[in-house]
Amino acid sequence: MIGRILEESIKAKLFKGKAIVILGPRQVGKTTLLKKIATNLKDTLWLNADNFEVQTLFEIPSSSRFKAIIKNHKIVIIDEAQNIKDIGLKLKIITDELKEVQLIVTGSSAFDLSNALNEPLTGRKFEYQLYPISFEEMEKHHGLLEELSQLEHRMVYGYYPDVVVNKTAEKEILKLLADSYLFKDILIWNKIKKSDKIIKLLQALAFQIGNQVSYNELGRLVGLNSETVESYIQLLEKSFIIYRLGTFSRNLRTELKKTRKIYFVDNGIRNAIIGNYAPITLRNDVGALWENFIIGERKKYLAYHKIYANSYFWRTTAQQEIDYIEERDGKLFAYEFKWSTHKKVKIPKTFLRTYPDAVVKIITPDNFEEFILTEVNS
Repeated sequence: MIGRILEESIKAKLFKGKAIVILGPRQVGKTTLLKKIATNLKDTLWLNADNFEVQTLFEIPSSSRFKAIIKNHKIVIIDEAQNIKDIGLKLKIITDELKEVQLIVTGSSAFDLSNALNEPLTGRKFEYQLYPISFEEMEKHHGLLEELSQLEHRMVYGYYPDVVVNKTAEKEILKLLADSYLFKDILIWNKIKKSDKIIKLLQALAFQIGNQVSYNELGRLVGLNSETVESYIQLLEKSFIIYRLGTFSRNLRTELKKTRKIYFVDNGIRNAIIGNYAPITLRNDVGALWENFIIGERKKYLAYHKIYANSYFWRTTAQQEIDYIEERDGKLFAYEFKWSTHKKVKIPKTFLRTYPDAVVKIITPDNFEEFILTEVNS
C-alpha cells in the first residue's frame, strides 16, 4: 500500500463539526484512501452515488429521511457525490441536524460538486484535492534513489495508482483510463454530444503543452468556435484532466497579459491521448514532457503542504520567456526547466532588470527533487 500524504490531514479533521470533501480525478485513489482511513473506524456507512439506488435515497431532502438512512452510523462516506441532485443542500441538512455524524464526500467533477457545495456548505467543510500519486509519496514509499531511477518511466507513463502498481500493463491501463473514465462526468453531466470534438481538442492540447494556446487556433483545428473551445477547456479543467497557467505581468507594456498555457494533470494520460509511449531517448517532445511533469509535481507539493502561491509563466511580445513563476508572500520565484544538463541557460535580462529581487533557479534532472520536495525559499 502506497501511503498518501492527505491521509493524516484528513484524519486530523475527523469529528470537527464539518464535512470533509475530497476532490480529484476518477481512478486516482480517493476510494482506496478512504477505505484505509475507515479501516480503524467503527460504525461507517459507505454509499456509492454512482449507483442509482443511492441517488434515489437522497431524493427527499429532510432530516427525518436522512436519519432513517444513516441510523446509528457515526461516519457517512458518499463516494462520487456529484451524482446526487442538489447535494450541497442535502449535506447541509445532515451537517446541521445530525451533528454527531461525520460526513466524508468525494467527487470527480469539480464543476458539479464545487458549484453545488460552495454556498450551502460555506463554513461547514474542509476541502482537499487528491492527485495521482506524487513523486514525494513514492520517495517515502521506497526511497529517493529508487524513485530517481524511475524518472524517465514516470515521464512517459505517469502516476495513476493502477499504472504505478502494474508495471507490465501500463499501456492497457492508460488506454482504459482514457477511453472509459476520462470523459465520464463531462459527457454525462454537461450533456456534450460532440465527444469526438472533445477528443480532438485534447489531442491538440497534448501537442501544445509548454506553448501558448489560442482558443481561435484550437477552434479552427477541431471545428469549434472559440467560445465553445473555452467552455470545453473549463469543463476539462473542472474534471481534473488539464489545468491552465496564466501570464505574470506587473511593470512592462511588452509583457503578455491575456494568454495562457495548458498542462495535463498526468503525463501518462497526455501520452495515452496521442498514443505515444516511446521511451524518453527516442522522443522529440522530451522538453514538453519534462515541463509538464515538473510543474505537475510542484502543484501536488503545494496543495498537500498547504503552501499558498500564485503560479504563472512570463513572456514578452519579443518572445522572452520564463517557464514558471511563483508569487509567495509577496516575493517572486522564477524557474526555468531544462531536461538537458549540458546546455547553458540564459535568463532574460529584461526580467532580471524589471524584477531584481526575484529568486531565479534552473531546474534540471540533477536538482529537481529539491523543487518538488521542499519549499525552495532561497
